[in-house]
Amino acid sequence: NNPKSRSPGPAKRLGSSGTPKARTHSPATEMAPPPPAPTPAARLLREYGWDLMLGSIAAFYAVMVPYTKVEESFNVQAMHDILYHNHHIEKYDHLEFPGVVPRTFIGALVIAILSSPAVLIIRVFHVPKIYSLLAVRLVLGCVILTTLRLFRVEVKRKFGRHVEAFFVVLTAIQFHVLFYSTRPLPNILALALVNLAYSFWFKGNYLRTLQALIVAAVVFRCDMILLLGTIGAALLLSRSFSLMEAIKCCISTALLCIGFTVLVDSIMWQRILWPEFEVFWFNSVLNRSSEWGTHSIHWYFTSALPRSMLVAYPLCLVGALLDRRIVPYVLPVTLFVVLYSKLPHKELRFIIAAVPMLNVSASLAANRLYNNRKKSGWNFLYVLMLGAFLASLGYSAVSFMASYSNYPGGHALKALHEADSSMKEKVLHIDVLTAMSGVSRFCENEYPWRYSKEEDISIEEYQNRNFTYLLNEHRYVSGYKCLFGVDGFSRARIQPRFPPLSLVKVPKVFAHGNTGDPGVLSLDWPGCP
Repeated sequence: NNPKSRSPGPAKRLGSSGTPKARTHSPATEMAPPPPAPTPAARLLREYGWDLMLGSIAAFYAVMVPYTKVEESFNVQAMHDILYHNHHIEKYDHLEFPGVVPRTFIGALVIAILSSPAVLIIRVFHVPKIYSLLAVRLVLGCVILTTLRLFRVEVKRKFGRHVEAFFVVLTAIQFHVLFYSTRPLPNILALALVNLAYSFWFKGNYLRTLQALIVAAVVFRCDMILLLGTIGAALLLSRSFSLMEAIKCCISTALLCIGFTVLVDSIMWQRILWPEFEVFWFNSVLNRSSEWGTHSIHWYFTSALPRSMLVAYPLCLVGALLDRRIVPYVLPVTLFVVLYSKLPHKELRFIIAAVPMLNVSASLAANRLYNNRKKSGWNFLYVLMLGAFLASLGYSAVSFMASYSNYPGGHALKALHEADSSMKEKVLHIDVLTAMSGVSRFCENEYPWRYSKEEDISIEEYQNRNFTYLLNEHRYVSGYKCLFGVDGFSRARIQPRFPPLSLVKVPKVFAHGNTGDPGVLSLDWPGCP
């Protein structure tokens, strides 16, 4: 009860006159105003900026190199026929030129449906069909990059936004993934499902991972069964699901896919068939794929992957050593490439499905170097990595220029169309080499142009045919005048000056005009080299 023992209130500060001094607040204690809300453009860029970057690069490749080659011919011609002939299957190209093995129409059908509004506008305004080819390729690129986005989002969730950024940058400076993303190859159609499987895998939805890979293997590329096997075995060993669950999931999904592809493709091919089974029989059982060339067993690891991944190739090895979280993902994918190496016939596109996952491992290594860039020793490695990034970008630029010159058939047909704009009926014969190097149904014009792709015509027999023009690999043809030649990429040459690498081009496709047609000879032609 002693009043002196009571705790007095807070002492008031006295001014110089002894009067209480008013308490003041420092700026640090005042609440800062909330940051301004981002504009719609800023939100769009933050959400889809990486997609716009990758999409712009892929679209640039498609616009600059719109033509397709022989590996893409089935799906390209199928998309054309679905869009332009609709239900008149008897007019479809595959009935006249079936190819070595049948392929499924499902991918071509999906892309054709998605691109049909744009193609309808092109047809209504009588725009050349080559723009329809560009439309279907851009739609395909949107599908592939959408699935890559789903995978990228999971990379960000699992490893952080810096790893995501390096993943995008590495993909952007690599040439092949974005260049192939708009090309209608069965491998690229399967890549969409593989990207989807990778995103399910990172998300922890393991049965969905198996289902996506089964659809890819049963419908589009039977070799994806190797990737299904390695990833499935890894998930079983990690006890992500039981063996019985995996069997039920795989059998039910496979039967559903087999039934769907047999139904659709039997109608389109006008016989009962499962396309990918026939491909599997031809390539694996009969082993006839080696007729198209063979490579050594180590070719994927010493040539294909280094060329496709560039700086990411050594970085992916470092990433697996620095961050053990990625090892359970990279190991099955690497084993897929090892198993595929046993097949004698090898092409880069066969193992392109492994590149996105390997890029994640490379991104982890790049992120570690970036985080430690100010430390002694690490700063040198970081500068070395930046130099390798620039070198990879330069290599991709050279690869693009080589690819631009790799379609002489398409460029020759375009030049011939532009040179003769008369309304007189013209018959053009296209030989096998020209058709394989850029010519498709999308490149053809309407009347007065007519086209023939008749094969096995000898060079002596041309003068007995009433063709107005020829596009072929021969410089001289009896009864015809060589009008012009188109160069194609031959090889790269190292030179002791800047730039250190140059491209060697040689004439590959020649245009000939019938000497008996005065209308052809009256036009101004540059002549053949």
